[in-house]
Amino acid sequence: MSETFRRTKIIVTLGPATESEAMLEKIIGAGANIVRLNMAHAKHDWTRDVIRRIRTVSARLGREVAIMMDIKGPEIRTGDVSVPLELKPGEIFDFTVKPGAGRENAEEIRSVDVNYQDLVKDIRVGDTVLVDNGLIRLEVLAKSDAHIRCRVLIPGQLASRRHINLPGVKVNLPSFTEKDRADSLVGLEEGIDFLALSFVREAADIARLREFLDERKSKVGIIAKIEDQSAIENLDEIVRACDALMVARGDLGIECPFEELPVIQRRAVRSCLAHGRPVIVATHMLESMISQPVPTRAEITDVANAVFELADCVMLSGETTIGRYPVECVQILDKIARRIESEDDSELRQAVTVRSERMRVLHSAVVLANSLPGSKLLTFTRYGTMVRGLAALRPVSAPILAFTPAPGLHRQMQLLRAVEPYLMTFASEPDITIENAIMHLRRLGRIAPGDKLIVATDILSQDRLVESVQLRTVQ
Repeated sequence: MSETFRRTKIIVTLGPATESEAMLEKIIGAGANIVRLNMAHAKHDWTRDVIRRIRTVSARLGREVAIMMDIKGPEIRTGDVSVPLELKPGEIFDFTVKPGAGRENAEEIRSVDVNYQDLVKDIRVGDTVLVDNGLIRLEVLAKSDAHIRCRVLIPGQLASRRHINLPGVKVNLPSFTEKDRADSLVGLEEGIDFLALSFVREAADIARLREFLDERKSKVGIIAKIEDQSAIENLDEIVRACDALMVARGDLGIECPFEELPVIQRRAVRSCLAHGRPVIVATHMLESMISQPVPTRAEITDVANAVFELADCVMLSGETTIGRYPVECVQILDKIARRIESEDDSELRQAVTVRSERMRVLHSAVVLANSLPGSKLLTFTRYGTMVRGLAALRPVSAPILAFTPAPGLHRQMQLLRAVEPYLMTFASEPDITIENAIMHLRRLGRIAPGDKLIVATDILSQDRLVESVQLRTVQ
């Protein structure tokens, strides 16, 4: 493994461009840490096949990657239209919540059905309706039991089954739908590592999903996707309730004023740092590379900013599902991250709030590592608490070499910034476990004689385990 390792992790979304074994080998070899499955349109047979394929390729390469299932969540869409409708500026247009409602006015006022029956209850006169990722904008003029009357503000072509966003409107749709439940069950059966919950609006949404997982004795991590204004209002409680946060800038950029998006991203990252939660920056990172071989200068800077902000992960979506240059996208993220991480970012660092005694011990380990150039942190964990704490403290340059006997946790650690996970059976004596890990790292060429290791672990003292920090020199 190279001495100049990459701290920021890379998530790739699987699709037609990358689902083959040959392409999986290339993107994992290029540095992908986590593979995301977008369940918005995925079939269960495909999901099972591709999860098994990922595991097969990972085993062959000797590089375990984590698998994230991104479930669809609540969604409001328009119904089918026989031909696309060209909406004109100032045109009066109806959204109908009961199939066929308002058809008697079809010659005077055009309309389209909507799949959400309670839309009329949730929306108010004066609210904005955005269609097709915000390309079409309408203003609500009036509403009745069966339809919402709007004026077209920004025109466009309305095709079938277009996504609807309602900025500032609290929609009473369930956060965890029946489709999500069915998809999640397939994922749990096949051994996924993370579930990404879409359109999280409050901590209670996460609690419902966690109850579902607890009932099945699952240790799958919950990633909360923040995508609307309700999530921003409840950001800190969401961060505390989840296992990781995704700043999903696609819908977030539609639901919120676009000039607020950089502010929201920074606030979300800082909240995660303060509460010790991993954070993912996602969507449109290298969007132009869906069709172009090189990114724009703005995209390069966008990726760099996420790394400067100390995000745990950056994520690719369309770039690796349908893009023409998926491997190159991973390589470019890798190159940008390594370059930015080589800069002195001490002025940008915000320390995690150190509350518990264990975190104070881990904080001392990180302070020691920061004071010894070229040192490495070595830790051991069965449940992930210690390694997550170290990662949250954001050591300046020391990698976190983390050993665990648990295969699931081994993969989940791929999400954590600066963490290099290793799978190893622990000995009954903690000191023997440490020596075994050091020998393993030496065989891999990851450490060499003279290297300084700051060991954060439990030691046996009078028949009980206590947290300790040790400084060891590799012999």
